[in-house]
Amino acid sequence: MNTIEQKKEAFERLLTIMDELREKCPWDMKQTLESLRHLSIEEVYELGDAILDGNMEEVKKELGDLFLHLVFYSRIASETEAFDVADVLNSICEKLISRHPHIYGDTVVKDEAEVLSNWEKLKLKEGKKSVLEGVPRSLPAMVKAQRIQDKAKGVGFDWENSDQVWEKVLEELNEFKEAKTKEDQEEEFGDLLFSLINYARFKGIHPEDALEKTNKKFIYRFQYLEMESAKDGKQMGEMTLNEMDEYWNRAKELKKKS
Repeated sequence: MNTIEQKKEAFERLLTIMDELREKCPWDMKQTLESLRHLSIEEVYELGDAILDGNMEEVKKELGDLFLHLVFYSRIASETEAFDVADVLNSICEKLISRHPHIYGDTVVKDEAEVLSNWEKLKLKEGKKSVLEGVPRSLPAMVKAQRIQDKAKGVGFDWENSDQVWEKVLEELNEFKEAKTKEDQEEEFGDLLFSLINYARFKGIHPEDALEKTNKKFIYRFQYLEMESAKDGKQMGEMTLNEMDEYWNRAKELKKKS
C-alpha cells in the first residue's frame, strides 16, 4: 500500500489538476454547485452499485469520481472565499475529534451502541434542536426511515427486542388488510413498511441493500426468460403464465449452480 507521503502527493496532484481544469477547460469553468449536484447524486448511486456487485475495481473508480466532486465543490467555493478544501478537511477533523471523546478525551464506552448514543447526544449539545435534523429531506423514503430509526435509537427511543418489533409488524399487517379506503390503505401500508424496516434493523439487515439484491435477482431471471424464450421462437406477451414460469424456474436453478 502507499505511504502517507504518497497519499499526500496523490491528493496534491488531484488538487493541481482541478485548478488547471477550472482555469482552462470550458466545461469545468462553467460548473456551479447547483450544476454538479445531480451528477454527485448519480456518482453515489454508481458507487452503491459497485459495492453491491462486490467489484472492487469499480469501487475504486467511483470513489475517484466522488473525490473529484468534493475537490470541485471546494474549488468553486474558494473562488468566492466562502471556504476551501483545507477548511473542509479541518472541519471534519474537528468534528470527528469532538464526537469521539472516548478516543480524544476521558469518556469511557463499553460498546458500539454507547458510541452511537454519545454521538447523538453531543449533536444536541452542539445546538441541534432535534436528533432528526441530520436526516436529509431528499433521501429515498426507505433509507430515510432507517436513518430516522437509527437516530431515535441513539437517544434511547427504541424497542427492547426484535420479538416486540415483529408483533408490531403483524399488527400493522392486520390493520393494512382491514383498511377500506385507498387513503387508509396507503397510510397503513406506510406503517407496515416502516415496521418492517424497523425489524430488519433489529436483525442487522439493511433494507435498501436487501431490496436492491432482490431487484437484481428479478432482473436476471426476467431477462433470462426474455432471451431463452426468444431462442425458442416464443414471443413475450403471447405465452401463458405456466410457460413463462418454466423459464423463470430454470433461471433460478442456473443461479443456484453458479
